Amino acid sequence: MSDIDDYKNLGGQGGLEAANRTNRELATWQASPLPLDALMRFDKETIDDRARDVILNDGYASGVVSIHKDNIVGTQFRLNAQPNVEVLGITDEVWEQDFQRIVEARFNNTAISSKNWLDASGVNDFTAMIRQAVGMFLIHGEVLAVAEWINEARRPYATAIQMINPKRLCNPYNLMDDEHFQSGIERNVYGRPIAYHIMKTHPYDMTQLEKQHQWVRVDAETTWGRQQVIHIIDQLVPEQVRGISEMVSVLKQMRMTRRYQDVVLQQAVLQATYAASIESDLPAQMIAEIMGANPNSPSFDEAAKSMLSSIVQHRATNNIQLDGARVPVLHPNTKLNLQQLGQPSGVGSEYEQSLLRHIASALGVSYEQFSRDYTKTNYSSSRASMNETYKFMQARKKAVADRFATSIYRLWLEEQINMGVIPLPKGKTKAWIYSNPEVFDALAQCSWIGAARGQIDEMKETQASILRISAGLSTMEKEAANHGLDWRELIKQRKREQDLIAAMGVVLSNGAEKQVVSKKPSDMASDDSENEEDDL
Repeated sequence: MSDIDDYKNLGGQGGLEAANRTNRELATWQASPLPLDALMRFDKETIDDRARDVILNDGYASGVVSIHKDNIVGTQFRLNAQPNVEVLGITDEVWEQDFQRIVEARFNNTAISSKNWLDASGVNDFTAMIRQAVGMFLIHGEVLAVAEWINEARRPYATAIQMINPKRLCNPYNLMDDEHFQSGIERNVYGRPIAYHIMKTHPYDMTQLEKQHQWVRVDAETTWGRQQVIHIIDQLVPEQVRGISEMVSVLKQMRMTRRYQDVVLQQAVLQATYAASIESDLPAQMIAEIMGANPNSPSFDEAAKSMLSSIVQHRATNNIQLDGARVPVLHPNTKLNLQQLGQPSGVGSEYEQSLLRHIASALGVSYEQFSRDYTKTNYSSSRASMNETYKFMQARKKAVADRFATSIYRLWLEEQINMGVIPLPKGKTKAWIYSNPEVFDALAQCSWIGAARGQIDEMKETQASILRISAGLSTMEKEAANHGLDWRELIKQRKREQDLIAAMGVVLSNGAEKQVVSKKPSDMASDDSENEEDDL
């Protein structure tokens, strides 16, 4: 009997429950078999627009963008040049040190320049461009930029980067995709991008209507290998050519959270509309008189005056006061019910927390960071959640921020070498970097110092760093980078401080060091309780 016969004998069902077609919960689940790019072809624009709308109008979503930028890039994204001397075949350590020192000094100087030379629009400095790329990736699932050559006399170099909205990357005249042309990207038989078609303006920019029907074809790289288009995506499946927003899986939940909070707020406002209610058989005008309203007002009905004789005794008590507050005495069968002011009891509920945890998980941050709620956490849980977030952010830093920054650095370094301002090994000329692609790859190797990791218990974590360095499990370079610092600058600054301290004859004591003193046995119990508090 064949496998097909066995399949039919089972009623068209295999042995995998996830593929069951008769189960009530799964019978209507029709998962699309189309390639991912085909699924995104008509929905990507809607998803990107909704992701942007959520970020602009939802505090949690806006906060998670800031969390990504602050935990990946930080306040300054710094270059750490690390040429691969083994591949280059260079044994001159003096040249290696000179190369690192000069390249880092020149690049970091231009990265923080107020002239914003690296940005073709002149708006952002290097760090701001990297932060923008991280935010763009969160919304669109991709980063798009082109390398410009702006040859102006006032510029120190011609290399500049033009950030591009991914919406502008599309097929000219809305042509259908084919084997070699998909979503504005031309590819060769292996799927490698060879050219990008970019609309001259945003497709919905009403101020430049004529440019909405004009496209520019930009080669992926020049004939000698210089990159001209920086397009970064995180492929979920092979052959994927366009990125998709990370928010796609939780956009529904984020929308529900906003609506839930709006409903809770409306409920609280409605409950607070009436501070008190009066139950009585008397006319409304009489109630107003009893509560202190003006009896001469036009709204005071004459019929109420005939009833005053029956409640004179009660009116006489209207002058009773308690700590300055008037205490009205009401007519028999009249009740004053004070209403509790509306409280937004739904905010912070288990339902809302469940939604927020689901969203935080999809966006790679801990619930505590996402919601800014640290009321139900301790040191151990905070450390665990911080470690998970740190691993995610480091992976995202490597895949997006580092990759984008390295592409910019390679473009800048190539021009600097051709300008003759970067030292090369003895006997090497600028033609050396074009002799073999591996030469420039090895020369441009680097790492990037981004945001500091952060510490919960500074004493314990600092001691752990010292132990790792002492045991040879880490280096000063790595530990300084975890704090967003450059170890070379630390060493230089410490040397300056030590020289100045010695010159001034200043004696410093280590006040932060714990003093060891002998204690009585009776003091041990109190010490144990203090240690328990320190562990929290």
